[in-house]
Amino acid sequence: MTQAGTQAEPATPDTAGSASTTLGLLGAALAVTAWALGSLLAKVMDMGGLAIAVYRFSLHFGLLWLWMQARGTPFTVAAARKSFWGGLALAVDVALFFSAIKLTSVINATIIGALQPVLVGVVAARFFGEQVRGRDAAWSLLAIIGVFGVVLAGEDSGVSSFTGDVLAVGALLCWSAYFVASKHSKGRMTSTEFTTGSAMWTGLLNLPMALIIGQDLSVPSQRDFLLLLAMILVAGVFGHSAMNWSLVQIPLWVGSTFTLLIPVAASLMAWLLLDEPLTLVQVGFTVLVLGALAAIVVGQSRTSASGH
Repeated sequence: MTQAGTQAEPATPDTAGSASTTLGLLGAALAVTAWALGSLLAKVMDMGGLAIAVYRFSLHFGLLWLWMQARGTPFTVAAARKSFWGGLALAVDVALFFSAIKLTSVINATIIGALQPVLVGVVAARFFGEQVRGRDAAWSLLAIIGVFGVVLAGEDSGVSSFTGDVLAVGALLCWSAYFVASKHSKGRMTSTEFTTGSAMWTGLLNLPMALIIGQDLSVPSQRDFLLLLAMILVAGVFGHSAMNWSLVQIPLWVGSTFTLLIPVAASLMAWLLLDEPLTLVQVGFTVLVLGALAAIVVGQSRTSASGH
């Protein structure tokens, strides 16, 4: 894992920038695919949402801590302090989203979450000086519309509620804050340190919340433990590490827009692995999302290659 904000000495600036952007885009795509698979694994586990969060992020932290020790770059108190706000945002996001799912429909919670690129785009422009071209904004809007279509065309047995929707909005704000914290960590710590610290704080902060609401925190069954381990390695270690690294290489709004792939990829995986229905309308909207994101990727690659 490279230092956040560190780039190799280039032969030519344009070539180095283009390669860095391409790798960043690839990392973001792989990260959100890993998160989609993580959602699928959580769905088939016989554990409460906050219990999954406590075990997932605590073990995630343990694995990353061992990895850093083995590499001779131990996790420090300073890194823990600097990663606190990212960990707090992620911890509250996890708690609010799982609570929202229990109170409102999956459709409502997913659609509210899909608005993240809009919110993050505003923050990126205001605080990071990122400029979003009109055509990229249009493609982003099309991708958001496509996600709405995928979700609305699917089956949902949940019951909507105002309280649940408010919690989903809270989760949206915290998930966006986590992305901003990850981008802000550039130059202050490595992406591995930020990922490790965020995992530590998320596990610690979700523990009292799980105890307060009475979630069962007993040792998982062998089946659930194996699924949990797979979730940690795929969605946790790989997914969060890949996205946190990518946000150093690409604009914040682009990484945020890539999260629109999560519900799309999750729907496709559920169809392939769990035999959940997938309508032709959903397939059509999926193609729209993928096409819009592909257009953004091409535009970013060309911009990076031209150097402006």
